[in-house]
Amino acid sequence: MSIETPFWRAIAVYRFCSLGYAAILVVEADSYGNPGPAWTVLVLMTAWTVFATYAYSRERLRGWPLLTADLLVTAACLLSSIWVQGFDGPRGTMPITATWVAAPVVAWAVYAGRRAGAAAAAVIAVLDVWLRGVGVLDLNTVPVNGAVLLFLAGVVIGHVARLAKQAEARMQRAVEIEAAGRERERLARGIHDSVLQVLALVQRRGAEIGGEAAELGRLAGEQEAVLRELVRTAPRPPAAESADLNDHLRRHASATVTVATPATPVELPARTVEELSAAVGNALDNVRRHCPEGTRAWILVEAEDGAVTVTVRDDGPGIPEGRLEEAERLGRLGVSQSIRGRVAALGGRVTIVSSPDGTEIEMVIVAP
Repeated sequence: MSIETPFWRAIAVYRFCSLGYAAILVVEADSYGNPGPAWTVLVLMTAWTVFATYAYSRERLRGWPLLTADLLVTAACLLSSIWVQGFDGPRGTMPITATWVAAPVVAWAVYAGRRAGAAAAAVIAVLDVWLRGVGVLDLNTVPVNGAVLLFLAGVVIGHVARLAKQAEARMQRAVEIEAAGRERERLARGIHDSVLQVLALVQRRGAEIGGEAAELGRLAGEQEAVLRELVRTAPRPPAAESADLNDHLRRHASATVTVATPATPVELPARTVEELSAAVGNALDNVRRHCPEGTRAWILVEAEDGAVTVTVRDDGPGIPEGRLEEAERLGRLGVSQSIRGRVAALGGRVTIVSSPDGTEIEMVIVAP
């Protein structure tokens, strides 16, 4: 059940209670100029109360069309006091609607916050003050207590409703993080008992055997470290937040990898930063796999003209002509999916230039 549901139920109770109060006023009113129409207005108020209670209880119907209709019907019933009580009847007295007019103000406040509540209160309050003065907005002679209370109700209830919605969102996020944490712990136990132990064994035995097995052992060790970091990392906040690309790419720096970034932060959406960092990591993995030991690599970040360019360059032997096409044809889609695919999903492009002096991968995306 949404946090809004109790608010709408409370508004429904208020509608019926205030409708009962208006009915008592009609029954006991002997000064109405046209008592017959008073019952007509009361029937209309009753019908709208029943319909509004039903409509607001259905989330699919709850929206601006219903809110606008609610305000207009309430305003019409309020103005009918001139017809019921006579042109001079409403002057200085309570209209036929009594406190029933506050219902749409509270509904607007709960649905859209304090500003909407204040706007609805302003409409009803102006009509109420005008009605009590019968066409004269004289604040010195017309009682304005009701208008002030309407405005305060719209602002305060709207503010409380907004705080309640924010608290509900934070609680939901906390529940999701807790669930993700439990799932991560469960996966970590399973991975530790199987995959990580196998990778650790491959690394140790590869180092003992030497030769090509040593290279396999080194790669197994790197993947073990990456996997441990993956299961250890806590859930991150929603990707709508921004992050500094420079900070993420500096994590790739090592004895053989040099990172050059601008002096000022390069702020991008967090998801974009994560995808670019993953693409750079994949490019560096290719250097470690396919280039001689000790091959150096450089990461360069440039931000200008509304675009961000990340370049990964190495001084290895380069990619043999046709190797990328052959790998893609054989189903080995490392470069195609992990680099080109990631950047393309961000709306960017990738250019790969290779020669016997090294390979350069340029990733360009449009800065938001």
